Amino acid sequence: MDHRGIKAITHASTFFAPILVPLLVWLLISDRYVKNTALQALFFHIIMGVLIAISIPFCYILIGIPFFIVFSLVALYYPIKGILYSLSGRPFAYPILGSLFR
Repeated sequence: MDHRGIKAITHASTFFAPILVPLLVWLLISDRYVKNTALQALFFHIIMGVLIAISIPFCYILIGIPFFIVFSLVALYYPIKGILYSLSGRPFAYPILGSLFR
């Protein structure tokens, strides 16, 4: 069975429920590749949220502004790339996390 839609929704959950959707997909779906994708998305969303939250207080110092911009762009770019890869049927792995969950 092809789970392109479920994988795309898992990646897109960064815009509406970044923790809940990947966790539910990981718990409810039995396909190994979909579970792997959901786990990667879950950890990516958590890590990027923490990095963005840490960089916000440092915006009062000039060093936090570039970090905030870079982390925000990364948090937007990779889920969109994951959505496009999932819909086209190509394999996608988040950077760094993809090699940990294979």
